[in-house]
Amino acid sequence: MSRNIIFFGTPAFAVHCLKKIVTENFKVIAVVTAPDKPSGRGRQLRKSAVKEFSEQHKLPLLQPTNLKDPLFIDALKAYAPDLMIVVAFRMLPKEVWSIPPQGTFNLHASLLPHYRGAAPINWAIINLERQTGITTFFINEEIDTGAILLQEKIAIDKNETAGSLHDKLALKGSDLVCKTIEGIFTDKITPSLQKENTPLKIAPKLNQQNTFIDWDLSLEHINAKVRGLSPYPGAKSKWIDDQKEFVIKIFQTEMVKAAHRFEPKQVIIEDRKILIAHREGFIDCELLQFPNKKILEAKDILNGREFSDQIRVE
Repeated sequence: MSRNIIFFGTPAFAVHCLKKIVTENFKVIAVVTAPDKPSGRGRQLRKSAVKEFSEQHKLPLLQPTNLKDPLFIDALKAYAPDLMIVVAFRMLPKEVWSIPPQGTFNLHASLLPHYRGAAPINWAIINLERQTGITTFFINEEIDTGAILLQEKIAIDKNETAGSLHDKLALKGSDLVCKTIEGIFTDKITPSLQKENTPLKIAPKLNQQNTFIDWDLSLEHINAKVRGLSPYPGAKSKWIDDQKEFVIKIFQTEMVKAAHRFEPKQVIIEDRKILIAHREGFIDCELLQFPNKKILEAKDILNGREFSDQIRVE
């Protein structure tokens, strides 16, 4: 029996899995990734991380702009894959995922059915979860709802960021993908339907609205919001300084529980620190980014900028 695999993926998270698959000597007959995109001030075309890896390892590459394009679908069928694997790629139409006889499975960075959606790593931290995990499942018509193949739990550390959890999950995920491939090809995995727990925790796409900090939440929840959005895209807040308003991003904070005389949301500059008053104490903002500036430590920001005594956040 042949074991021909087509791999779908785009970012660095997917590269971990593709590299492991290749290292384990599974037969990757083609790779599908996103088209090159303009990037930077010069708007030069930039290759995806998966494309760069594929070129280095001389893997046949497809970059469709339309996943329903008959020419693309014919090209996939011509490769005659036995199995297709999706890691950090966009939703596939049925015309694509139904091609291989062994099915198409996806790696998702949560313990499904919880945290279905585009940003499971971020929301697990934001919601103060103590554990998350990874799941492989067969793709069907609806997003993240297919039969589960394998799962593995992973603890979330108290100072975890989206970046550090991403790296842990990528490493664990690559192992789980290879276990899933072997289990499918040897018929040693019995898929199980997802249990529709109520209520389900969801992981919606990050956007302009849900990445703002709610300063009325607890210190712990505010700190979690910052960690869950670091290093990308950053937790946002409106900064009001002497009638001027603009949006800053905060990437690292410490909670300081203490009694004080300040109004909540007031910004206090002292001892080369930027503190935001809270009913439970302070949020010590350690890494920040002001508009059109680099991400800097608070002490470096204070070296080159004057602030009024009436700064607030909203």
